[in-house]
Amino acid sequence: MKTLKSLALAAFAVAISGSMMITGCNGSGTAPKADSSANDNAMIGAGSTFDNPLFSKMFSEYNKLNGLKVNYQSIGSGGGIQQLTSKTVDFGASDAPLNGKQDSALSAPVIHIPVTAGAVVISYNLPDVKDTLMLTPDVLAKIYLGEIKKWNDAKIQAINKGVKLPATDIVVAHRSDGSGTTNIFTTYLTKVSKDWESKVGKGSSVNWPVGLGGKGNEGVAGSVKQTPGGIGYVELAYAVQNNMAFAKMQNKAGKFITPSIASVTAAANIDIPADAKVSLTNTDAAEGYPISGFSWVLIYKEQKYNDRTADKATKMLKLIQWMVHDGQQFSGPLNYAPLSDKAVSVADAQLKTVTYDGKPVLQ
Repeated sequence: MKTLKSLALAAFAVAISGSMMITGCNGSGTAPKADSSANDNAMIGAGSTFDNPLFSKMFSEYNKLNGLKVNYQSIGSGGGIQQLTSKTVDFGASDAPLNGKQDSALSAPVIHIPVTAGAVVISYNLPDVKDTLMLTPDVLAKIYLGEIKKWNDAKIQAINKGVKLPATDIVVAHRSDGSGTTNIFTTYLTKVSKDWESKVGKGSSVNWPVGLGGKGNEGVAGSVKQTPGGIGYVELAYAVQNNMAFAKMQNKAGKFITPSIASVTAAANIDIPADAKVSLTNTDAAEGYPISGFSWVLIYKEQKYNDRTADKATKMLKLIQWMVHDGQQFSGPLNYAPLSDKAVSVADAQLKTVTYDGKPVLQ
């Protein structure tokens, strides 16, 4: 009994002590407010999981150079756009440009700055198949429409002559969250399949005819890797990092193309409009991988909002400027395609339009 009483008294003393410490730090029961200079040396971004492997490396290296801390939340392009819309992050990242509905939800104009280009690969889990599978646009669409259900279907076998395909069920994996990767993938399917266009369509979120949902590129990659017979669309870096097999896709020129830095670069070698909003899917380039896409950093054109300082706006723009230029050296080793000269020029022009209290941030 004494022991219980002693413990209760000790717990009460700790609680009182903790309460006094909080009050003593701030003069009240609320947490202390961070000073603006500390806030100016830290950025918060959110969005694309497609970008996450590259961003992790870029932000780590930039921190070594400049001491700027970047907290990037890999929550999917849709989540990043929502966070930017509510102004709870400094920048968003998306593999899909803002659509009309998203634009109308914004309180002020947002600009798109291309930061990388990559491949959305079709990964599969067939342990006994040692050959690299080849897929056509029609077959891929039929798999995702639920019309091709077995790996040894005659349509898949006809493309992969000499490959012994199992009678395993095809288990489709797709994103469950709003996703720029999904937008790239479904935009491609809409371009190459009339059935897909009429029954499903394109977007960051669609009503999937079949399949299991996974959150982020990480979730889809994990689902495919753990499921014999699984197939899913993921960013190239995730497939490589997880030692996953991925298919060669037939492009518009009729060639079966392996997703790679070179084949994404070929797809991205196009004219870029001034607003940087452009799709790379179903490229005309003979050596281009057909399910490629740009990814963008999204920021408000006018940076004086909430309690943001001019110093913070300048630091953020210098970070993005570095990503577009020096930061591109980290793209290749992580299986992203460095930006073309045309894309860099457009990115620089976009950055120069950013203002703070109506005045250009970058001179």
